[in-house]
Amino acid sequence: MTTSLGFIWKACIAPIALAITLSSCNQNANTAKETTADTTNIGVSAADFAGLVGQDSVKLYTISNGTISAAITNYGARVVSLLVPDNQGNPVDVVLGYKDLENYQKKGEGFYGAIVGRFGNRIAKGQFKLDDKPYQLELNDGVNTLHGGETGYYTKVWTVNKVTDNSVELHLLSPDGDAGYPGALDIYVTYSITSDNGLDIAYRATTDKKTIVNLTNHAYFNLSGEGAETITDHELMVKSDKYTPVDKTLIPTGELASVENTPFDFRTAKAIGKDIDADDEQLKIGGGYDHNFVLNKEDGLQHIATVTSPKTGIQMEILTEEPGLQFYSGNFMKDIKNAKGDKTYGLRSAFCLETQHFPDAPNQANFPSTVLSPGETYKTQSTYRFTTAK
Repeated sequence: MTTSLGFIWKACIAPIALAITLSSCNQNANTAKETTADTTNIGVSAADFAGLVGQDSVKLYTISNGTISAAITNYGARVVSLLVPDNQGNPVDVVLGYKDLENYQKKGEGFYGAIVGRFGNRIAKGQFKLDDKPYQLELNDGVNTLHGGETGYYTKVWTVNKVTDNSVELHLLSPDGDAGYPGALDIYVTYSITSDNGLDIAYRATTDKKTIVNLTNHAYFNLSGEGAETITDHELMVKSDKYTPVDKTLIPTGELASVENTPFDFRTAKAIGKDIDADDEQLKIGGGYDHNFVLNKEDGLQHIATVTSPKTGIQMEILTEEPGLQFYSGNFMKDIKNAKGDKTYGLRSAFCLETQHFPDAPNQANFPSTVLSPGETYKTQSTYRFTTAK
């Protein structure tokens, strides 16, 4: 049965047997192999991610197709690193992150690389109703709830169900009442490295009680390489005629505003920094871009955005089945210490492009629904595909 989330979702993963040794194993990952992979070239080691969070075992997994590779930890189901070749064929880590498990566990770590939920993005005052019954969520963003609350899925240890050379499937059972959300949500997320050099993320979930669901990945990207000074020189294109303006707490007003003649017009590729300091009320509220774009697309997996680094030539294409894309230009980044290779990340040294349903959708009747009922399946897919600019 399909979900009530605005359209029918489809997900298709086609794993291909590839020659690279997988790093690490989990107590429930019966097909996993012991690590022999050297991860020092991505600024982290498997040993720095091996440990316990409570009574749960955390480890690091490497998946690859021989050209690009990703390191995934089951703490928060996070992408710790993503190595792709630049226009000279040299490997570049394009995802920011911390150097070890300990730093990912610190309060306010910024959701680096994590799967966020039960509801990605913001919910006004952490409140919503289902069938006229009110629910109150954990508040962790001033007066609002952000990315699931203080104990969102980014804080959980996921079970590793299955691992191949180029994919890893993670599982989480979120109980009824978790962070205030109704219903026990049974979630599966599969990361796969595709044959055409994409990092594919497939999501699937069911519930035993009517609830709301909006899962996404919160990777911070810099296509010039993690630790590079800025992303304002990156060229961005987004297939979107409209965006959702926000109030002073970054909650959508409900308006679907045209990007025409505004700094939010990325329909033709332009540098992220071109208009970022424009005299625009919405940019002042967010300290830059921190807004949801309404995507020009039909149902199904479609190309909706492209980003290019002028320094490395690395180009990232984003494909998604989702109706929205949150563009965050790293406005709140400041002296982020203990990053990979003991680096420190500064202001606008990364961007996020989070495929999603719209923020505060449970309280906005004109936004696509995020309600999931028993007997339905939440199912969606997004891919970050890499090439080099010609």
